Amino acid sequence: MGADIRETDEVWARPQGVDLLVRLYREAGREGERLPVVISVHGGAWNHFDRTAGALYQRALAQAGNLVVAIDFRQGPAHQHPAASADIAAAVRWVRCNAVRLNADVTCIGLLGSSSGGHLALFAGTQPNVDMHQGTPLAIDGAFVPRDDVDASVSYLVALWPVSDPYLRYRYAKRAGIERLREAHERFFADEAAMQAASVPRLVTAGEATHLPPLLVVHPGEDGNVPLEITFDLLRAWQYRRGYVEYAHFPDAPHAFGYRPSAASTRLQALIIDFCARMRALGT
Repeated sequence: MGADIRETDEVWARPQGVDLLVRLYREAGREGERLPVVISVHGGAWNHFDRTAGALYQRALAQAGNLVVAIDFRQGPAHQHPAASADIAAAVRWVRCNAVRLNADVTCIGLLGSSSGGHLALFAGTQPNVDMHQGTPLAIDGAFVPRDDVDASVSYLVALWPVSDPYLRYRYAKRAGIERLREAHERFFADEAAMQAASVPRLVTAGEATHLPPLLVVHPGEDGNVPLEITFDLLRAWQYRRGYVEYAHFPDAPHAFGYRPSAASTRLQALIIDFCARMRALGT
């Protein structure tokens, strides 16, 4: 039987009067320990789902000795890019500002995202402190205040089946007639120019990335939502800028397979846990 995991919810930010919730995962009996942090960013095509979507691997990470911080953030169609990635950067600041209360070891913070959440984690993680990623009011000592003076950089990134290039995925969705994906792009991005500007491979290759943390990328072989070429572009961009990257291919797995129990998702959990532990040991 697995370890007992304590899950608690609270409001962590209030941008534009919207309360954003966070779910904290910590192994029972370790409430007094300072634990390394993994911030989890859910998928859902920038418009759907919430902090509970990745519960399966979030619990596994907590059982492995991490404080898992699974966040809600502003989504479409009520909000558009870059509101969500600004909230991702703000979540890092929130953890640092509340480190004592959370018993969080902020010397090692990882950022994990899946699907569109993978895009958001990559986009915020490669340019954490730029102007567009500032201004989110954080819950600190009973008040809501921006703390843009606090560094939002992270030690490493984990991108699970990430939509790292929204523009190329939009074009793919239109060619393939996947209307739900096409509509999701149009609800979250103002136009195609905004999608192009949000391409992570483009900003990394162009030298616009201010940070290039060590990266783990996972791509399922039967992914009908993210073409393999988009992931290869991300890997090439990281290598072009001499960033450290690890890549895992799950040949028979579908998009978002890690959300459901299976032999593949069990292997995925072990892979992520191992990567996080090694990055922590290296002191990245």
